[in-house]
Amino acid sequence: MQLSEIIIQRIKKEGPLSFHDFMEMALYHPELGYYNATQTKIGADGDFYTSPYISADFGAMIGRQIEEMWKNLGKEPFKIIEYGAGTGLLCHDILDYLKKNDALYSTLNYCIIEKSVSMREIEKRYLKEKVSWYNSIQDIPQINGCIISNELIDNFSVHQVIMEEELKEVFVDYKEGFVEILKPASKELNHYFKTLNVQLPKGFRTEVNLQAISWIKEVSYSLQKGYIITIDYGSLSSDLYTNRRSCGTLLCYHKHQKNDNPYQFIGQQDITTHINFSALSQWGLQYGMECCGMVDQAQFLLGLGIKEYQNVALVKNQNNLQSAAHEALMNYRLLVDMGIKFKVLIQQKKVPKHTLSGLKFLNSSLTISR
Repeated sequence: MQLSEIIIQRIKKEGPLSFHDFMEMALYHPELGYYNATQTKIGADGDFYTSPYISADFGAMIGRQIEEMWKNLGKEPFKIIEYGAGTGLLCHDILDYLKKNDALYSTLNYCIIEKSVSMREIEKRYLKEKVSWYNSIQDIPQINGCIISNELIDNFSVHQVIMEEELKEVFVDYKEGFVEILKPASKELNHYFKTLNVQLPKGFRTEVNLQAISWIKEVSYSLQKGYIITIDYGSLSSDLYTNRRSCGTLLCYHKHQKNDNPYQFIGQQDITTHINFSALSQWGLQYGMECCGMVDQAQFLLGLGIKEYQNVALVKNQNNLQSAAHEALMNYRLLVDMGIKFKVLIQQKKVPKHTLSGLKFLNSSLTISR
């Protein structure tokens, strides 16, 4: 049975589903959901690329930032927690960089939180040392270190809302095809916008990622001391709720082609939305996390010295012309294409004030108001 038929049966039995529940089934159904199915998702044969697929230098720069964080924490035993490690490329490249630091590497534990059985098997074939797997961050004791999420939160299931005379939530019904209907929004959805001091204009459609709030609460409470690095599509409230975003930010990816129709290719396409970094910062503060700052991915990588790092590698490489051409192409994607689209938010808990190299080029336009 196809996943669309399973969703139709559920609607006929229970009534219209919230868009959140529809998206949850489309992405995470135990057998047929996009992230639990066995098809290739990342890379040339998949539906999209992530930064670790572009260049190993991306992971090396995150490793360099983690090395600095380890020093800020007094060079004590350090844990890296990565959510949803994909094929394990980022983990591999971070560990490959950190191997050069014996004092850090000898007491390092790299913990991957991965619920997908198929993805966990891929990761285990690729990652042979220093790595352990968990279903939940709550299973990991005494976390002093850094929690990493790279393109994680944009795939959390979201509620969709439309402002009419009052805030309405989008539900999904089936009448010879999937159709949307509106119901009055819950107190929780109204409270979200009230907390962020956002008033949506009439006719405005957008997404609310309540799972992101639950996530920042969970990781904040689990982290004893250290940092959270969040890398993702997204922006601040000041950008997400402007007229140009009046139809929302939801996009689907199928075989490297974008579309805005989540009701096709169900279980076979990725569904994503921009995340609200203002919300992550706001609720992070509420749960004990201090905001260090937010920058574009390009600014983050440049602050950590990616150009100098690459120049050293080029000098060592005998085939300099070919290597230089390759690096130029990769840098266009990392620093220009994806470098502008992606943002990096760093938060900290119980750490003395230190300037982080990845935030060296803080842009006032990305300052998160408190």
